[in-house]
Amino acid sequence: MADRAPRKDTDLDSIRDARTLARRARAAQARLAALTQEQVDRIVAAAADAAAAQAGPFARMAVEETGYGNEADKIRKNLFAAETIHRFIQPMRTVGIIGRIEARRVVEIAEPFGVVAAVVPSTNPTSTAIYKILVCLKARCAVVLSPHPAAVRSVRRVAEVMAAAAVEAGAPEGAVTCMTTVTLEGTQELMRRREVALILATGGLGLVRAAYSAGKPAYGVGPGNAPAYIERTADLPKAVADIITGKTFDNGLLCSSENAVVVDEAVAGEARREFERQGACFLNAGEADRLAAALVTADRLPSPELVGRTAAEIAARAAIDAPSGTRVLIAPLEGVGPDHPLSIEKLCPVLSFYVVADWRAGCERCMEILRYGGMGHTMAIHSQDEQIILEFGLRKPAFRIVVNTPTTLGSIGMTTGLDPSMTLGCGGHGGNITSDNITPRHLLNVKRLAWEVRPADRPDRRRAAAAPPPRPTATRPGGGGLDPELLARRIDTFLARRGVSAASPPAGGAPTAPARLARAGAPSPDPAPAAPSAPPPASAASAETAEPVDSHKPVDFVCEDDVRQAVEAGRRIVVNDRTIITPAARDLAERRRIFVRS
Repeated sequence: MADRAPRKDTDLDSIRDARTLARRARAAQARLAALTQEQVDRIVAAAADAAAAQAGPFARMAVEETGYGNEADKIRKNLFAAETIHRFIQPMRTVGIIGRIEARRVVEIAEPFGVVAAVVPSTNPTSTAIYKILVCLKARCAVVLSPHPAAVRSVRRVAEVMAAAAVEAGAPEGAVTCMTTVTLEGTQELMRRREVALILATGGLGLVRAAYSAGKPAYGVGPGNAPAYIERTADLPKAVADIITGKTFDNGLLCSSENAVVVDEAVAGEARREFERQGACFLNAGEADRLAAALVTADRLPSPELVGRTAAEIAARAAIDAPSGTRVLIAPLEGVGPDHPLSIEKLCPVLSFYVVADWRAGCERCMEILRYGGMGHTMAIHSQDEQIILEFGLRKPAFRIVVNTPTTLGSIGMTTGLDPSMTLGCGGHGGNITSDNITPRHLLNVKRLAWEVRPADRPDRRRAAAAPPPRPTATRPGGGGLDPELLARRIDTFLARRGVSAASPPAGGAPTAPARLARAGAPSPDPAPAAPSAPPPASAASAETAEPVDSHKPVDFVCEDDVRQAVEAGRRIVVNDRTIITPAARDLAERRRIFVRS
């Protein structure tokens, strides 16, 4: 018997592939992190331009390989990633100083997170790959793509084209790579590698849980199951058009696409007629049961055979006689949960349909739908009532509540002001670390320089603040303080040199040194020997009393009390550059305009 050819162990090949690419990425990371902002922006622009030029071929390859969606909408998604997202991230500062908070004296400096393991789904393979490569390069993070096994060829082609453009623009070899042999074991090995710093996971719930279990920081995405509520004040033709547009975009493959319609009873009949007019086919109970049997698996997941197919293909598979031109199948339901299989996230042009009494009942129904598989993700409200819109925003466990627009396009920032992104965090409600649309900012570490703006609370300062302030005293020699007698003699000597006697002045004249000490709160010293006689000083008060102000004879010394007496008497004081004026006297005299300068 002929020898049987050995079976290739794809798991081992995939693990080896993951290890090799992780090492290459780590080597490239050091060079990538050293680039300037200008170099980074040039590399990102080159990669984006290369992806945009191949948007059509990438879309065609994705449809052919996976069988999901349609080429026209995949082209739109590819261009959204290559052009819209690139325009959004282009002005971002991701190198060096990226912010200054002057009021708090803080400077923010960007550092790349490191090598990123990027998991890419089969539902949106090429657009997600384009987006992840661009945001990683912008943040100076080397990236290793791990595509879904059903989309390896198309994702690898995106990586080859964008990597070649990036290297030509200055990126290091190995900054963008893609696994060739992909198995679950290989993807898990990549996520666990010590060279990998961060995981950016888009895919099924099991894969996202594996990412969070890898022991690394991870950004993951939960399931959608987005409800769209039509309130009685809505513009019905536009609301219906928006819902059908969102549900049929790429055959409902985006996790944020509408999965249920909740409509007020007051406008339910009109809304149903509008849906039918725009290409919807409403199912009866038997047809809904057949559709559920074909579409929903025992695990309450959409069947891979019908995911991303057209409404006509799904109707044929479920033996439903849908009219020609049917764009979406709608199943009226009475409840949410395991007993109502079509209340799950469906990832194809199938909607469930609920009628409610009013907005309060609609609010409760939308929360039931989100709790059954869309917590933290996305929903829409179609209404003209601002207060009800605000109530939905306050109450709903969804982090993207889009208003009067398709959930599919609004959630990713195509028709709203949200950050353009192909990875949508679901926050704490969905078991994710963030509720943001993921951008290069999420792939940065930010270090901060911070200057002191408040003195440290030291123990010695606390003791000093608690102690009463010392009271100024003057003690005699040997008491450890100033000798008031010595201080008085020095003051008198200073004044005598300027012709001012230390003897008692006339009434209202300049005080003697002991008197001045007494005013300052110091005890008077013992009487000192009289100083040599000198002419009587010309004080402010004596000058004002003996001579009129217009004699222009300046006084030699002015204290605060001299000024007060002049104010009370209505006199002015003549001074010149040689007049000694105490600070308190000067301040009071300037406010009262007492001085006349000779």
